[in-house]
Formats: sequence, C-alpha cells, structure tokens
Amino acid sequence: MRKDIIYGLRPVIEAVEAGKDIEKVFFKTGLKGDIFHSLVNLLNQQKIPFQFVPVEKLNRISRINHQGVIALVSVITYLELEEVLTSLFEKGESPFILVLDNITDVRNFGAIARTAECAGVHAVLIPSKGAAMVGPDAIKTSAGALHTISVCRSANLSSSLEYMKNSGLRIIAATEKEGELFYNTDLTGPAALIMGSEDKGISGPLLSASDIMIKIPVFGNIGSLNVSAAASVLMYEFVRQRRIH
Repeated sequence: MRKDIIYGLRPVIEAVEAGKDIEKVFFKTGLKGDIFHSLVNLLNQQKIPFQFVPVEKLNRISRINHQGVIALVSVITYLELEEVLTSLFEKGESPFILVLDNITDVRNFGAIARTAECAGVHAVLIPSKGAAMVGPDAIKTSAGALHTISVCRSANLSSSLEYMKNSGLRIIAATEKEGELFYNTDLTGPAALIMGSEDKGISGPLLSASDIMIKIPVFGNIGSLNVSAAASVLMYEFVRQRRIH
C-alpha cells in the first residue's frame, strides 16, 4: 500500500483531525452522504484544497477500495505565514517573502524554490488552489530546497498580502511592461515579492494590492524571461541591495 495517499472517508477525516499535512483531496464526482459533508466541512476549516474528479482518475491513482475519496499526503510540512513573520520579527530579521501567484509548472516551481533557498528568502507563499503540486517532482527539481525553506499556503492571497502590509512589509509586484526598472528601485527593508505565471502574470487583485511594480528590461525579440529566470534575477537584486545597506 502506498504511503503517500490515504483512502476512504473516515481515514481521511482521522488524518486531517490528527494534523497530518494533506496536499490535496480528490472526490468522486457526485459523492454524497453525511460523512462526505463532514469531511468537506473539515477540509474547508483546515483550508485544505479538494477537487471533484471522474472515478476513472481515482482508479488511476489506486484500485484499492477508495470509497470515492483519495487524499494525497504532503511531502513537506506547511507553516503558517503569521507564525513565520512573528518569529522573524522576534529575531530582529527583515522579512523577505516570495509570493507565487498561478505558478502551476512543477519544474518552474521547484527551480524557483531552489533559488529562493540559496538567496535567503525566509518563506515561499503559495495559494491553496491553483498552484503546482508540491510532490516528488517538485522536490527533485528544487534539489531538496523544499525540505529546507519554509513554505506557507493561503486560501486567499489578497488577505495574506493585506496581513503582510499591516505587518510592515512592502508588497512588490514583478511585471513585464509596467513599473520601475528593478535596479533603480529600493528593495531594502521588509518586503514580499510577487511573481506571476508566464501565461497570465499576476492576477488583478494582487497587482492592485501591491505598493510598487518593478520590471526587468528585455532587449531581444522574445518578450519576457521564463518566470524562474526572472525570479532569480530579482531575488538576487534583493540580496545585493540588502548586503550593501
């Protein structure tokens, strides 16, 4: 039996109540019943993402009697953003948080996490839904960095940005065409850097919540850098500026 998945309604409920880190829960489309509704309420309370899928997808994951529900056990332990920031301020450090909005490519996510760990980013914040799966492939691409760097999940990134702003962090959004040139911008002090996906960029609400927008100049025929490459450039500009101040 695979150790990275949990089958059945009651076993999943027990795992969540025991505090086990769950990456995502898949339900068979059309599933009903009191126990099912109890589990859904519990998942909502714990901000654990779930999805309804055809039974064929569940069967591809496992042929064991799953009762229409399979939970993927997380390969990392997620931390609460509030606890991370409180700990950083108590230690007298200047928080540097990386926010990934709509990054769904596992290889990009893993590569960004690897650079973030090397650059001294204190935590990576991802949405509970719409983000790359933090599974073995992401761990491998990150060269193990995801086992070292703090990773936080948020059910509402806009609310998390507001919390960080109220905690004294500047919200800095990386854009392709708008904003100041990154090397002409003061990137010192407590801050959160938002990176968006290549196809959609940063979502409107997060852009509206940002304090400043920065861009990387592009001189070739291709309009933009890969998000992993862009994140690397910007994270190390944060490093450069913080080291000389």
